[in-house]
Amino acid sequence: MTTRLTYSKNVFIPVTHLCRNRCGYCTFRRDRDGIISRKEALRILDLGEENGCTEALFTFGERPWEVPGSSASIQMEKDDLFGQLIELFELSLERDILPHTNAGVLSEEDMKTLAPYNASMGLMLETLAKVEAHQNSPGKDPKVRLEAIATAGRLKIPFTTGILVGIGESRTDRIRSLQALASLHKSFGHLQEVIVQPFDPKPGTPMAHISPPTMETLRDTVRLARSILPPSVSVQTPPNLAEPKPLIESGADDLGGISPVTSDWINPERPWPELERLQEELSGYDLKERLPVYPKYIELGWHGKKTHELIRGLAGPDGLARSVKRHRPVKVVKDISDQSFAEEI
Repeated sequence: MTTRLTYSKNVFIPVTHLCRNRCGYCTFRRDRDGIISRKEALRILDLGEENGCTEALFTFGERPWEVPGSSASIQMEKDDLFGQLIELFELSLERDILPHTNAGVLSEEDMKTLAPYNASMGLMLETLAKVEAHQNSPGKDPKVRLEAIATAGRLKIPFTTGILVGIGESRTDRIRSLQALASLHKSFGHLQEVIVQPFDPKPGTPMAHISPPTMETLRDTVRLARSILPPSVSVQTPPNLAEPKPLIESGADDLGGISPVTSDWINPERPWPELERLQEELSGYDLKERLPVYPKYIELGWHGKKTHELIRGLAGPDGLARSVKRHRPVKVVKDISDQSFAEEI
């Protein structure tokens, strides 16, 4: 029997790089940054529409309105930021692209404001361990993160989470983190997938000298995830951060969002593999495109109420993505220091 692997076709929209956390491995955060312009966001969304993308991943640093000097830098308060974000959600939906937001720790009120426009939302747990990498990151307190994930469960938001492997935690810590996520899913039933994400050392960061986890460590973690998590929760391996085949053989069954248009702005030096090459490398596996909301949650109707009509059009009978009309291909030249620029071919 052929094993099915799922992935989503997305665009990555970094709304702002401001963040209250100062993690030892991060290059996404900037001390001063503006909000992405409407023009640039529209350019990305239009390219996504042309390339048949069905997911827009909206990411911004955690609680940018709490960053000292942020009001002068981005010239707005939280309500203004959310207002602009909701406008971007509406523009995304108009282009048949479903929003998925990962904005760090959000309050219940914030989740209620954003959830109606989102097919799903997300927040990495990362680890339950107290690690040096998080010593200047109040939002990485495990209790804070677990409560935020639980809040999403109480609100019936289809959710993506994950653990970060190799940031100073032990194997026992990874087991504890996975067990905590399994417990949350048992209570609320809202976890679509758990990402097993390897630490990727970046020049200029405090952890640049730390070695990434070995493939055997990653394989062991995937096996742990598959044994600890309920079978209905997918285990995801990002194919731009680690060779996917050994991890799929260990139990991973989802490749996450893969973009033909934008960089992975969290790991911009790690380009997405082309789908054609992935299919060749993973011959013997059945690659299927999904939406950012999994079939189970479409059936339950848990996704944002403003996404229902679009999802009815995008989902096939199996709840995965229908084949959609592709326009002429667009070549994307990615400048990892600033923006991505596109030219038609």
